[in-house]
Amino acid sequence: MAQAAESARTVILTVDDDPGVSRAVARDLRRRYGESYRIVRAESGESALEALRELKLRGDLVAVILADYRMPQMNGIEFLEQALDVYPGARRVLLTAYADTNAAIDAINVVDLDHYLLKPWDPPEEKLYPVLDDLLEAWRCSEYRPVPATKVVGHRWSARSSDVREFLARNQVPYRWYSTEEPEGQRLLAAAGQDGQRLPVVITPDGTPLVEPEAPDLATHVGLATTPTADFYDLVVIGGGPAGLGAAVYGASEGLRTVLVERSATGGQAGQSSRIENYLGFPDGVSGAQLTERARRQAAKFGAEILTAREVAGLEVNGAARTVRFSDGSAVAAHSVILATGVSYRQL
Repeated sequence: MAQAAESARTVILTVDDDPGVSRAVARDLRRRYGESYRIVRAESGESALEALRELKLRGDLVAVILADYRMPQMNGIEFLEQALDVYPGARRVLLTAYADTNAAIDAINVVDLDHYLLKPWDPPEEKLYPVLDDLLEAWRCSEYRPVPATKVVGHRWSARSSDVREFLARNQVPYRWYSTEEPEGQRLLAAAGQDGQRLPVVITPDGTPLVEPEAPDLATHVGLATTPTADFYDLVVIGGGPAGLGAAVYGASEGLRTVLVERSATGGQAGQSSRIENYLGFPDGVSGAQLTERARRQAAKFGAEILTAREVAGLEVNGAARTVRFSDGSAVAAHSVILATGVSYRQL
């Protein structure tokens, strides 16, 4: 399943300014590779570069780029030179006429060209597909690495970058870190239209760049629940440490409509512990991350909602109901509220 999903996100890109030729190239590629690869076509170097940047932000892979040599504004060699900065691992093919073979040979030194094809290539079974088969096989054997859905670009000494990484890690969100000092980090910043002055930049699974995101906005974009699905509950638990998670499990397992509210990440202080040996049921010890994940899954199994990055600012009694007010002004009500806020250390 993982391999199939990866293939579905792997792209073969073709660019040619002649609409008829562009459609013909895409048609021949889809006929042979359409089931395993996504075929993307463009009709100018500028639009092809824009497509590559969008693919980069979404975390898609590009296996092969085919570019026509004779294009206005930006010829094929100039385009491939810029495409090399976005996807250095993609195999590069130049489409040329017979009169342009010298330019194609020169391109081998300029853009590390993998192959050039003379137009027309009929029949494709003899002149196109064998070349592409070899290039795709070489690409699959190369040191490419599919990146996780969420990417964080920042500076290693940036406190805000560290906060974002800690938030994602504690909430069990897979991500990959890119320093602004490494080439891939620079490529991602360029694709996001950022110059690196404001960090971190988080690129979400759908390719949206978030610049210096706050926790609630970040949580929403990476798939964490931040908004309650109802206005009234049987039980609201404030605090997502072991005590709060335990209360959510017990309440939900008894059939109470339960919501747990955590301002940072489930697990609380215990979630950051490398080993816990004094928790009931784990005589040999357990890491804080493991304990948190098991408790969170157990609470969700019984139907408890878990809201992340929501800070409670007030608690009111309105007749038989208890109203919990959030820092953004919204509120939920419940029959009962359990406070499991844990500790907050004083700092110098």
